[in-house]
Amino acid sequence: MNVITTDARAARIAAAIGEPARARMLYSLSDGRARTSTELAAIADVTPSTASVHLQRLKEHELVNVVAQGKHRYYTLGSPHVAAVLEALSVVAGPSAGAGPARGRFVPTTPDGLREARTCYDHIAGSLGVRLHDRFVAAGWLRAETGTSYDLTRAGASALAPLGIDADGLRTQRRRFAFACLDWSERRAHLGGALAAALLDTALRRRWISREPGSRALSVTPSGRRELARQIGVRLDAD
Repeated sequence: MNVITTDARAARIAAAIGEPARARMLYSLSDGRARTSTELAAIADVTPSTASVHLQRLKEHELVNVVAQGKHRYYTLGSPHVAAVLEALSVVAGPSAGAGPARGRFVPTTPDGLREARTCYDHIAGSLGVRLHDRFVAAGWLRAETGTSYDLTRAGASALAPLGIDADGLRTQRRRFAFACLDWSERRAHLGGALAAALLDTALRRRWISREPGSRALSVTPSGRRELARQIGVRLDAD
């Protein structure tokens, strides 16, 4: 029996991601929203038949999920791990060619709207995401576990309970509870995992932030600025 080793499987997955049209499809799904094959074909600038072949390849490697609803088939990222890989690849890729940053000095080239706040799969990224991560750490709400993983402290659970975030319930999910996710525009960590997804959901429900149509960008509302400062201690107008 042939056994596929981890490194061989990793190489196959990397090759699946590495084709430009497939990469564009995956990055477009990084906002956590489902898209049809027709929409993904337009995004990747390929014919519908070619898109179907690409999507089948991505599905074989569990990089996308597909759900049939009526006469449409909707595609989403296969898991939060796929989103983390895409974010990490963006960090490795660095700035666009011709951007010309000084060697050894990080100069962000991300569009302002995406750099300030955006989704990374199902959690908040960009400057806002990094500030939230740093606040949670500085306030002692997160406790470092193994590797990049975090657990929520008693103080953190008490701080988030008034927002309706049930830490015990989140721990029962079949995914990482909380971890440091490297942010491609800030080159620092934002918060990922079930806890971060719950925080994004809370911010959207309370209308602290809103989604920009057709984009991963998020906008912080005036009430969101007040409540983020009052309830979490993140002051966005601070230098």
